[in-house]
Amino acid sequence: MGVNSSTRIATVMVNCPEWNFFDMAIQQAGAVQVPIYPSVSEDNYRYILEEAQVRYLILYDAAICRRIRHIAEELPCVEGIFSIHRIKGVRHWSEIMEAGRKNTDPGPLESARALVDPDTVMSIIYTSGTTGRPKGVMLTNRNFVSNFTECARIPGFSSKEKALSFLPLCHVYERMLNYVYQSLGMTICYVQSLDQVQGTLREIKPETFAAVPRVLEKIYDRIVAQGNALKGIRRVIFFWALRQAHKYELGPEQGFWYRIKWLAARILVYSRLKKALGGHVKIIVCGGASLHPRLARFFWASGLKVLEGYGLTETAPVIAVQNLSPGGMKFGTVGPVLPGVEVRIASDGEILCRGPNVMKGYFNRPDRTSEVFDTEGWFHTGDIGQMIDGKYLKITDRKKEIFKTSTGRTIAPQPIEQRFSESPFVDHIMVLGDDRKYVAALIVPNFEYLRAWCSSKKIPYSTNQEAVSDARIVKRIQQEVRFYNRDLGRTEKIKKFRLIPAEWSVSTGELSPTLKLRRKFIQEKYYHVIEETYRSPEYEYLWQEDQ
Repeated sequence: MGVNSSTRIATVMVNCPEWNFFDMAIQQAGAVQVPIYPSVSEDNYRYILEEAQVRYLILYDAAICRRIRHIAEELPCVEGIFSIHRIKGVRHWSEIMEAGRKNTDPGPLESARALVDPDTVMSIIYTSGTTGRPKGVMLTNRNFVSNFTECARIPGFSSKEKALSFLPLCHVYERMLNYVYQSLGMTICYVQSLDQVQGTLREIKPETFAAVPRVLEKIYDRIVAQGNALKGIRRVIFFWALRQAHKYELGPEQGFWYRIKWLAARILVYSRLKKALGGHVKIIVCGGASLHPRLARFFWASGLKVLEGYGLTETAPVIAVQNLSPGGMKFGTVGPVLPGVEVRIASDGEILCRGPNVMKGYFNRPDRTSEVFDTEGWFHTGDIGQMIDGKYLKITDRKKEIFKTSTGRTIAPQPIEQRFSESPFVDHIMVLGDDRKYVAALIVPNFEYLRAWCSSKKIPYSTNQEAVSDARIVKRIQQEVRFYNRDLGRTEKIKKFRLIPAEWSVSTGELSPTLKLRRKFIQEKYYHVIEETYRSPEYEYLWQEDQ
């Protein structure tokens, strides 16, 4: 097909074995893979294909094909489209295999392989574009290999063990972990929808999987909801065990009496969680955002070792990660810096990184590349953090998300949002207040929990819209706001909120593929709601959906 080092091949696929087949084939041919999320907008499809001058396009199924085929056919750079599933009018990927079988000359492939070196660009990964146009991050072989070989030393898995993969493989986080699994000879089982995860966990009984905090929060919320449904002594025991889990500490400093209570709670309550996840899970890798320490303690108390890590697409991705060696864990941090990687905290608190994992630069954007690298080669992450005990990295906020109220008070929204996400009534929350007198918030209730609560209180529940307008429900969530406001500073307290009657998701645009808030999108979508929130009398919490 004439593929060479200047060829860029885009894959728009869900998690499946074929994703790896193309990844490895593209690497061996010395070409560049451009993985694209199936969920991006048509505008971003066009932008990425055109900017990267993609020559071949590999699609998964008819649903993806319907969204992108007409765009690709309009672009002169795209020479061919292939699909994994058979789609009428689209060439099947087996044609590539068949052409390869017929070509008996090994020369071109050997020549292509010989040109590949550690600093060859292996992939251009476009950031999810939470604000503005996505940027193409150029990652080399050295970036990936240095990262996954160090990460593979951490878990202590064997080739007999299994991993479940459900986060998008087109994201650098899940992709790097798949290289870890492959390097260790583990079996990888793919799930293409979050709805299938729980059933698949019970079916295949994996030893590990990777998650983002939102996934673990939902598991925790489901467990709390089950506890709320219990009656009498069983309910008392459940919440007693939950309180013990929130006090869990690593090491012997917990004390003998706590250990006795913890063992009792583990037998009576915690063991059910591990069983619900298949019974064999030993390690859950967590990244993409900060996990609240209370949840980390809960999972560790339940016998599930959650190892938090931190990084960016630009750092392939891991900068720091918790590990199982002595002193490798500290709740509330993302662990020690990965061996071979350097970290420095700038005077304004920004985390700077340097090492073999740091990207080559942004594709076709030398201006943006020069913005994030200083003269000493330090990559500016845009995250705010600090070193704890001189060893553990702690992330406190995103530099670009910090804002000032009109009174000049600096507000870091992420810690506030993390605090409120502890509430079983809250599915998502976005803190507002940039250039405003005070802090407000948009809150998406946890509708599954809300229905169960309404049932227990004999409150009729018909639609989400009616629920967020019901004075009894609003009053209950108002109590939650007041409760979590107690631990916040005076200027950080949420003075007003609006309940949103629709769930936020990747498909509706409010969340990135790694389930982070797309703040700019949300602010634009709910512009009139936000304006009305600040115009209305203080502590008026009802909101009718803007027609």
